[in-house]
Amino acid sequence: MEKFDLQAHLDGVYTRYPEAEYRPLIGITGNYEDLTCKLGKGYYQSVVAAGGVPVVIPPVADVDAIVNTLERIDALILSGGGDINPLWVGEQPSPRLHGINQERDLPELMTARLAYNRQIPMIGICRGIQTLAMALGGKVAQDISDVAGLKHSQDADRSEPTHNVVLEKESVISQIYNTSILHVNSFHHQAVTDPGEKFHVVARSSDGIVEAMESSEYKPIIGVQWHPECLQDGLPLFRWLVDKAVAYRRAHQLHDRVLTLDTHCDTPMFFPQGIRFDHRDPKILVDLHKMTEGRQDATIMVAYLPQPTFDPTAYADQIFDEIESIVDQNSRYIRIARTPADLYENKRQGLKSIMLGIENGIAIDGRLENLQHFAERGIVYITLCHNGDNDICDSASKSSHTHGGVSSFGEQVIREMNHLGIMVDLSHAGEKSFYDALEMSSMPVVCSHSSSRALCDHPRNLTDDQMRALAAKGGVAQTTIYSGFLRKDGEATIMDVLDHLEHAIKIMGIDHVGIGTDFDGDGGVCGLADSSELVCFTRQLLARRYSESDIQKIWGGNFLRVMSMVQNGKK
Repeated sequence: MEKFDLQAHLDGVYTRYPEAEYRPLIGITGNYEDLTCKLGKGYYQSVVAAGGVPVVIPPVADVDAIVNTLERIDALILSGGGDINPLWVGEQPSPRLHGINQERDLPELMTARLAYNRQIPMIGICRGIQTLAMALGGKVAQDISDVAGLKHSQDADRSEPTHNVVLEKESVISQIYNTSILHVNSFHHQAVTDPGEKFHVVARSSDGIVEAMESSEYKPIIGVQWHPECLQDGLPLFRWLVDKAVAYRRAHQLHDRVLTLDTHCDTPMFFPQGIRFDHRDPKILVDLHKMTEGRQDATIMVAYLPQPTFDPTAYADQIFDEIESIVDQNSRYIRIARTPADLYENKRQGLKSIMLGIENGIAIDGRLENLQHFAERGIVYITLCHNGDNDICDSASKSSHTHGGVSSFGEQVIREMNHLGIMVDLSHAGEKSFYDALEMSSMPVVCSHSSSRALCDHPRNLTDDQMRALAAKGGVAQTTIYSGFLRKDGEATIMDVLDHLEHAIKIMGIDHVGIGTDFDGDGGVCGLADSSELVCFTRQLLARRYSESDIQKIWGGNFLRVMSMVQNGKK
């Protein structure tokens, strides 16, 4: 091939199909000097060598430009450069502060925060680790010369290691490099002093300066103080990022194909606080922003009724009126769904869905005819009770064993629900109530948000025998993510949710499980804290080699099978 023969070069492309194999798109923030966006070649060369496609992100503080960029990339590198203005974290500049790069500050701080919301894999390098910290709740020393015992700003060539850092055992970065000590280069006078709650420190130099941090939330985010793009042995970090970028895109593509349904959220409990569903509202865990970021298609939003409630039927109706009002205000993006067919049609049209449920059967106010009323409103399930016995059945919590299980009225309720196509939900039901309802119902029943008692001994959780009985009748149990139902000691994490789900699969089989988060009803754990993080759960399932078919079952397929059976009156 002649060096300057363009056609000869193109022949290598034109004589194969596809012209190129898929590679993930890695965004790299550009530096800014002398009215020019610049980028050291080590960044993009390392990305290419690691199997990615580099694209430079200029320092533009235009929100539409940033968001559209983040929608297209699969991972992000926050590159090195000048200092960040300390005013961004409410500090006055120290006399030792060097030159700030104001052109980059706002664009990169926004980019880091918005990328974090979208679960985009990230590496922050030098200035980049400081950007991560400042964007996400940490702190940065404006100058470390007063506390550093090493010379951290070297005159050596950037490819020359100048000091060692000690890596935390079992940290991600120690696994990447398969070592506990790294020889690194260093060109900084600033460093992270407090990583904040979203990160933990995983590497320090001998004088105690923070040299690396990584996500404390099981997310693929790492910050390093050195410049791996300049070192001969820096490539493993870029390979790690490219691998995570591939997993990120794979999960997104899967969410494009499968329907993701959370079977229980309590967001209406926050309506009195004046929430805005079309905002990224910090008061709630489920809104349009978070559902979009987490690639969530649908949720079953319940009217929860405390005991006692004055005029409970009207109380529930008011909640449903408010939900429908929210949907009407945002009809370009979300719709009410009453059947599985509605859900799939909404997804086909690019719309999100809310289904309606009732948590606590006191909503019918002791009158069977109110079941017909709620059926006409489109309610898909009723949780027979909540904490404390009611006129339908005894509860798993705060029970006085009023009926010794399901009452005679409760039996009428179950049979009428079967007749009307409303699912019987046994989350919160006492164990005797559970078995009574299972026997009384002519249709499969569900537990919309219940975890495993074998892993966490709580009366709200299901025993293995309950799970087997539920599956034998064709029902489903949706693992919930309330910390107190996942473990008895300490705070639960996404890994505990996986453990409970996999235990349920072991006991019941893959056709009888799912997820009911209980978001805004005290649900949410580290790594699975709100709707924006639901795609992280899919990444974990893919990492454990669950098939697309199984993931669809987990993300609502099993629950919708039961819903179809109940609504169609076919056992």
